[in-house]
Amino acid sequence: GLEQLDGYLARLGQDEGWLVIFDRRENAPELEERLKTEIQVSPMGRTVTVIRA
Repeated sequence: GLEQLDGYLARLGQDEGWLVIFDRRENAPELEERLKTEIQVSPMGRTVTVIRA
């Protein structure tokens, strides 16, 4: 996901972006247990806020 987003951000001339990942598995933990936000650095050095839901 970070690598793909890197390409989009590069084309748009952006240095940061957001990535939202939804866990749609039937046996996924409750939302309160899996909801998490973290800052990561993409392969090309861009800042990406990752939200897992």
